[in-house]
Amino acid sequence: MSPTSTALTVRVGNGSPYQLNHEQTLKASQALLKHIKSSEKEKTKATGKKSLIKDDDSEEDEDSTSPPIWLVLTTKKHIVDQKRLKPSKIPLPHLLNSSANTTICLITADPQRTYKDLVASPAFPAALSKRISKVVGVKKIQNKWTQYEAQRKLYAEHDIFLADDRIVTRLPQLLGKTFYGNTLKRPIPVSIQPALAKTEGKKIARTEAEKGETRGAAQPKAVAAAIEKAIQCTYVHLSPSTQTSVRVGYSNWNAEKLAENIEAVVEVLVEKFVPKKWRGVKAFHVKGAETTALPIWLASEMWVDEGDVLGEEEVKTIEEAKVSKRKGRALVNGEVEGEKGKRQKLLESNDDKLDEEIKARKEKLRLQKLEAMVDEDADSFIPKASKKGKKSKEIAV
Repeated sequence: MSPTSTALTVRVGNGSPYQLNHEQTLKASQALLKHIKSSEKEKTKATGKKSLIKDDDSEEDEDSTSPPIWLVLTTKKHIVDQKRLKPSKIPLPHLLNSSANTTICLITADPQRTYKDLVASPAFPAALSKRISKVVGVKKIQNKWTQYEAQRKLYAEHDIFLADDRIVTRLPQLLGKTFYGNTLKRPIPVSIQPALAKTEGKKIARTEAEKGETRGAAQPKAVAAAIEKAIQCTYVHLSPSTQTSVRVGYSNWNAEKLAENIEAVVEVLVEKFVPKKWRGVKAFHVKGAETTALPIWLASEMWVDEGDVLGEEEVKTIEEAKVSKRKGRALVNGEVEGEKGKRQKLLESNDDKLDEEIKARKEKLRLQKLEAMVDEDADSFIPKASKKGKKSKEIAV
């Protein structure tokens, strides 16, 4: 019987040189979920606190309270040159925010009353309206929630934060590290303004009358559809680094669901965001909030292009150039490296000119001491008036 393959890199012949191994992904998901549950049980026994992870036979309706599972992408080069404030959407086969108990805070452009009335209107879906617990404008955020304690309170009161895509780039400065220190509750951009009309493929600007009629908001059904679409996706926050983490599930899921979400996210990440696609990927790992990362795909080559690899002769030439450059700098500064340089410095420091200067300095100090001694001897022979003589003269008088 031939041994089973355990390679983390699979070559295929259908266009892409690599692909994700489904068996390895499923195996890593099973091992990770099993480890998280066993660790949670041990923690529950030690502390006596109730576990946030439910058993397999329980209903999976409280995903937001379970620890999340992350897919970690490691690239060979920086994925982007600049940090992007707007995250990118990735659709999932299994939704992350399917629970009806999760609360939503909607941050809108001003005036906020326009969007409060829109959410409360009969045309807006009632089930989604119940989940939106707060609608707040950007001016109110600026006036009321700029202090750290107020931000922490707002952060803890809601599970999901949505933001009008027209003002989402202003929020990092207003909400600070409380919201943007991690990616758990960063505001998700959503388009809630009416779409522009098109004529022959070109968008037509709105008139003043249309702006007053719509007040900058789309129809209730269109806004509800945009919100539903936003909470059904996961998001990738790109920054100039070689590592990017994306939430793909929760620890109370089964391994099959988690593996399907991982494969869907990997496909979009590689095809849409990674330069050179699979050639630019170094590794994929899956991890929990407090666990080590398990590899599900590792690149067999650490470089992107063949031109990035240097041969032995090229490396030797570069090293010799570095050595000669250092020697050239040393000679310009009047220094010589090695043992010869040390001897040369000693010889230069003991030359005749310096010895004569030291000898003259010592002779000068000796003469000064002699003069001081002569002055002290001369002062010792000067007679001093006695106090007894003055007293005897006064008595005689």
